[in-house]
Amino acid sequence: MSKVEEFEELRPLLFSIAYRILGSVSEAEDAVQETWLRFDRSATRPTSTKAFLSAAVTRLSIDVLRSARVRREAYVGPWLPEPLLDDPYQDPARAAELADSVSMAALLLLERLSPLERAVFVLREVFGYGFDEVAATVERSEAACRQLLVRARRHMAAGRPRFEAVRTEREELSARFFDALREGDVAGLQELLAADVSMVGDGGGKAPQLARAVMGAGNVARVLAAAFPRLARVDVTFEPREVNGQPGALFRDRDGRVLQALTLDVLDGRIQAIRLVLNPDKLAHMGPVADAWAVHRAVQRTRRPAE
Repeated sequence: MSKVEEFEELRPLLFSIAYRILGSVSEAEDAVQETWLRFDRSATRPTSTKAFLSAAVTRLSIDVLRSARVRREAYVGPWLPEPLLDDPYQDPARAAELADSVSMAALLLLERLSPLERAVFVLREVFGYGFDEVAATVERSEAACRQLLVRARRHMAAGRPRFEAVRTEREELSARFFDALREGDVAGLQELLAADVSMVGDGGGKAPQLARAVMGAGNVARVLAAAFPRLARVDVTFEPREVNGQPGALFRDRDGRVLQALTLDVLDGRIQAIRLVLNPDKLAHMGPVADAWAVHRAVQRTRRPAE
């Protein structure tokens, strides 16, 4: 097998590791590309190509995350991970860990960890690497890695519970949610929302966004019921689909360009959180991006005086 063939076979795994460490599709793709360049420049073939490439992409991701943390401190408004439509890496033996770790809720919990804790947690808990492999990758002793994992688990456990729901339950609930959204049905929406539901938008200062998080079933239902019928008047459409392994949707302008991605966290038969990603920089990997400000202005022009 040639170097290119070996690398391409492992590319899905490398991207999936990098994305979970970084929470960014574009940065993960860059890390994978730099990993290839290092592999291609290497004069000798490693004993284990998988171990070599996994270590390289992890170390690169740790370095990128450290600099990204500084940038995120100056981020305008709430920061959310870049939405991921399809996880390229599949492993039936670890399907539950992979699915849970890619959700928006899990990625936001991972933000609580230091870069090293995050890397150790991802490699060990999500992908099942042995402690010897993890230690070699992050260049720490096995004992140190075990301590890093203990701290990472503690931080993760201190967050909200995993958003586990039977797939059929999630699909049925999300279908009802999007039907009510199309109709602007406040009561129908409120019935599906947890009492303490939150809705957060990430525009990064580059798109219209919520001034602050909206809290409570009544408030969220009213905001949604008012907003989305107005978008429909300017020919904005949405297609329900999985986003980060959870129920969600992509919204598009009249020309089919991506306007925003929406995700739903479902637990105990109710929607616990709604997250909206509008920052165009975080949508570019999904195709041409809409001018969110132009859509916003069009909506404002069509609002009836009574509103």
